[in-house]
This record gives sequence, structure tokens and C-alpha cells, in this order.
Amino acid sequence: SYFKTMGSNSRLKHLIKLHLIVGARPNFMKMAPLYRELSLYSEKYEPLIIHTGQHYDEKMSKLFFNDLDMPKPAAYLNVGSASHGKQTAMIMERYEDLLLAGDKPDLVIVAGDVNSTIACALVAKKLYIPVAHLEAGLRSYDDRMPEEINRVLTDRISDILLTPSLDANKNLEKEGIEPDKIYFVGNIMIDSLLANKEKAETSNIFSNLNMLPNDSYALVTLHRPSNVDEYNCLKMLLIALSEISGKIKIIFPMHPRTKKNIYELGLSSILNTSSNLIITEPLGYLDFLKLEMNAKFILTDSGGIQEESTYFGIPCLTLRENTERPITITEGTNQIVDLNVESIVNSATDIIEGKNKKGKIPKYWDGKTAARIVKVLDDWFDKRERATEIIE
Repeated sequence: SYFKTMGSNSRLKHLIKLHLIVGARPNFMKMAPLYRELSLYSEKYEPLIIHTGQHYDEKMSKLFFNDLDMPKPAAYLNVGSASHGKQTAMIMERYEDLLLAGDKPDLVIVAGDVNSTIACALVAKKLYIPVAHLEAGLRSYDDRMPEEINRVLTDRISDILLTPSLDANKNLEKEGIEPDKIYFVGNIMIDSLLANKEKAETSNIFSNLNMLPNDSYALVTLHRPSNVDEYNCLKMLLIALSEISGKIKIIFPMHPRTKKNIYELGLSSILNTSSNLIITEPLGYLDFLKLEMNAKFILTDSGGIQEESTYFGIPCLTLRENTERPITITEGTNQIVDLNVESIVNSATDIIEGKNKKGKIPKYWDGKTAARIVKVLDDWFDKRERATEIIE
């Protein structure tokens, strides 16, 4: 068998069985607080973590499970890396096998916009299992992004749409989604952030990097294919980082995909020009959180980091043409930067010189999103039960 189950399928008949799908690092931060909250109601719910293995190595997966105190997955599908089509297909095949091999859940909960999200949602719907989409309604309106395809299609087939912000509600309504499927619950990433903030303060990441706690630095993450797979774009970004490192220390936890492409495209020499550029392996959640909280500013192409920096009040320069999280711009500390060396360096220089964009914390980014989700599930299952009783 290419998947292995690690938990028991046995349960009391009255328990509502839920599959919480995780595959990539951002999923872990979204599902950990929901799993904890659901576990408080063990007389009603049986939440099971299903890990597709989309992010499969220790740095990209195991560290986050440990940092977030997540239990061992009830099942691990062992998918690994592949092209979008192949990876999505493998997840679908293996998740379907898992569902057909045992008790089907009463609800499948997927999060975000990775391949595991759309793959497991599709499998569930074709087996007549309801789907809830956590972090629904986000839109970049850029179909060149694989994530945009994943999130739009997942929203279209989901029965429960759990949105992080009111602009997400408006996006869904404009697309003709029935209003009674849409629930504004807030940003569950902030639940994880607040639950782990104190623990992150104890991280030894500064001493591990031979830095003083009060050192001024910028934090960088790069992983999106549009940035790191194409020679000219990746070269441009590395040149910009090299120039910025002449003004401030830069910490760059490097994604495996980015590291591989820098080497294969022959761009390593650009990074060797500055001793102010500190490159590390991918970091665990707590170490990274501590770096975020104390950074002068952040340069990123990640969606979640735009949100976390807004909560912390840290200036964020998003290295993309657009964002599916516009609330981080209209209310938060985020700004989109034109993808050329001059714009990136000038925007970074402005922040170094104290010209920071101010922001505020959006509504329901308060650490209580998981509790609101459980209330939505309570009401949804109660209505479903009453409808069944009427039919009978």
C-alpha cells in the first residue's frame, strides 16, 4: 500500500467524523488551531488529520507538525513532489483509495489553495461527501497562478465557505455563490500566530545565526514558480537582494525549489557578493515567527506572510504583480512592488530610512476564528439533521 493509516477508524456512531486535509506548510498553520478547537468537543466531533505528503521532507513538514503540537496524521498519502497535473492526480487517486477503504467522513475540510486542496475536494464531492473550504473567497484574478485555479474551483464545489475577510464574501457573491453557504469567520492563521507567539519568543534563532537580538535585518522568502523558475526574473530578484544587503542585513531561509533553481540556472555567484546576506535552510514555524516579529521589513511572494506581517505591524514588500489578500494592502502594512531591481531597492531603502507604511489589524483577526468555525459546523450539522428528520 502506498498510503499508511496511523490512527484507528473506530468511533462511536454518534460522532461526526471530519477529515482535515493538510499537504503544504501553510495548511498546517490553518488546521492546527481548528483541530485543537474541535478536540474540545470530543463527545460530538472526531477530527482526523489527513496528510497528503505534498510537502514531505523534514524541513518543509515534520518541523511544522512538531512546532504546532499537531498529532500524527490519521493517514499519510506519501505523494511527494511532481508537476501540478501529476501531483494533483496522485493525491486524488490515493485519497479516493483511502476513502473507499474505510469509513467515509461526514465532512472534508480543505484549506487555502494548494494542489491538495482542490484534489481532495474533488474526490470528496464525487463520493457525495460535503466539503468545507477554509480561507474561501480569496482572489488575485490572475489565472496564470496555479493557486488561483485551485481556490476558484474549490470554492465552486464546496458546501461551506469559510472566509477570512469581508472582501472574500463579496468575491463569492459576485460569482453567484449562494449566500447561505458563505460564513465570515476571520483569519485562522492568526489563531496559530497568537497561540505560538509566546513560545516563539524563546526561540534561539538569533544565536543560531550568530546575530544579536537587536540587529536590524530584513527577512526574505521566495518560492512561487513565476519568480524562481524563470532565469531572468530570478536573476533580477537576486540582484535586488544583493543590492539591498549593502544597506541592511538580510536573512533568507531558502525554499528547496528556489535553492535548486539558483544552482541549476548558474546564479549562485550573485549571492556570494555580500557577507550581509544570510542564507539558511527552511526554518520551523517558531523560529520563523520570531524572525518575522523582529524584522525591519519583509520581502516575500508568500500569501500567509502578507497576513502575518500585517498583524505584527511589520512593513511587507510583496514581490508579485498582484495579491489575493488585498486587505493586507488596504488595511495592513503590505504593498505590491513592481518587479524590477530599481523599484524593489527603492522601496526597501524607503523603509530603511523610516518611511514605513502604517496599518491596522483587520476584523476577526483575533485568535478566535477556530471557535467561530466550530459554531458554524454546529449549526450546519444541526440543520442537516433536522432536514433529514423532516424527510423521514
